Amino acid sequence: MYQQQYGQPPMPPQGDPNYLWQIFQRVDSDRSGQISWKELQTALKNGTWQPFNPETVRLMIGMFDRDNSGTINFQEFQSLWKYVTDWQNTFRSYDRDNSGSIDKNELKTALTSFGYRLSDRFYDILVRKFDRQGRGTVAFDDFIQCCVVIQTLTRSFQAYDTNKNGWIQIGYEQFLTLVFALKS
Repeated sequence: MYQQQYGQPPMPPQGDPNYLWQIFQRVDSDRSGQISWKELQTALKNGTWQPFNPETVRLMIGMFDRDNSGTINFQEFQSLWKYVTDWQNTFRSYDRDNSGSIDKNELKTALTSFGYRLSDRFYDILVRKFDRQGRGTVAFDDFIQCCVVIQTLTRSFQAYDTNKNGWIQIGYEQFLTLVFALKS
């Protein structure tokens, strides 16, 4: 957060429990005690010094909004902070050229290390889908979104892959349910 490459400052200093609280208060610009997706988007910056992709921010709010308020409180923010920090470290480890973005080969290396075996053609599709800058690379926030979407789709696929052979057969309404459930 606060204008640092990959989305956030370093982890809080050991022994300073107020550090995250101070950040939470700065992000909570309306002083409601809750952080909206807009406040979070304003605070998070990707490697291009641009605010995070709104879809990624909404996805993260949804993941950590345990009380379904549409916002996150301080406890939820602490979990989100750790999540973004973990992704930051992952992203840095695969951004081999330290460009602040992930190219197709770096994305392939990352997803392969996560256990995905996908075609080069599919990596081209992923880069096109998650490259909001039009540079042929994927920024930090879009990398998070890409990985979370693939993970979510994989979990949904696995629920129907009862034989565990990489193939599913579903009806049209099951497919629609699967797709719309992912959008909520």
